Amino acid sequence: MKRVLEILGEELHRLKADGVSSLPVSEAGLAALRRTIVSRAAQEAKPSPGVPDTRGQADSFHATAKKPPPRRNPGKSVTETEPSVPIPPPPEVKLPEGDKRGRWDSLRSLVLNDPVCLAHVRPGKKVVLGVGDLDAKILFVGEAPGADEEVQGEPFVGPAGQLLTRMIGAMGLGREEVYIGNIMNWRPEMPTAAGSEQYGNRPPTGEEMAYCIPYLRAQIAIVEPEVIVALGATAAHGLLGAGAFKALGEVRGSWREFEGRPLMITYHPSYILRNSTNRSKRMIWEDLLKVMERVALPVSERQRGYFLGK
Repeated sequence: MKRVLEILGEELHRLKADGVSSLPVSEAGLAALRRTIVSRAAQEAKPSPGVPDTRGQADSFHATAKKPPPRRNPGKSVTETEPSVPIPPPPEVKLPEGDKRGRWDSLRSLVLNDPVCLAHVRPGKKVVLGVGDLDAKILFVGEAPGADEEVQGEPFVGPAGQLLTRMIGAMGLGREEVYIGNIMNWRPEMPTAAGSEQYGNRPPTGEEMAYCIPYLRAQIAIVEPEVIVALGATAAHGLLGAGAFKALGEVRGSWREFEGRPLMITYHPSYILRNSTNRSKRMIWEDLLKVMERVALPVSERQRGYFLGK
């Protein structure tokens, strides 16, 4: 139960960072939550007969849950009691001379065999590198792989990725005509019982992003896009720095710079999945219109009018 509440709290923090200020909750849902809280409090207030009092241990677990998730070795399941292993300093990435494809193939081999990346991937899952046109004008940057991405080894293939593909289509492009990557090359782990699948996601830590950023820089150096688009608060923080802004609404729709290239900041596609209104769609679409104009893509009157209705 405690882990469920922690996952819920993490998701609420993510929603707040993405600019979500309220969520609809039914009266039945609130009543069920109140019953659960009261019942849980009653259970923890008094230990069961014959069972040692572990109330102090509960406080200890709550404190450790705030620390970065435990690290592990390849092939070993994550448990809540496994000790953490620090992430080393970021790697120095040196790309070979040659054409784009040869350099990208070299980078791909480097990332997929990186021992730190492999150490944070669960058995049967994959390290993820960006995909797309190596001559793309637009490079999209997301946060980290999720459940679908770590299975397929490709960014943005789950529900949010399918929506991103449709957004790209609305711009008059195919997914294969842009480049799509992430700040992270592995799915940030959460404490999970041995042999169990991970449920839920968490934002990567600054330490985790710092380790993977050199690989994103290398992808940008290869592709040489005209514009970079940061999708969501975590991606924007990863590119601009942790203290660059408090809420995404402060910088969304504005031009910044990363690696000497124009950077547009907008909401993550999952924002629309949670807030499927014309207003939320229009906000992201206005940002994408700016991107289209920046790279000299044709913009029809029909496209300019998308999502203006109620």
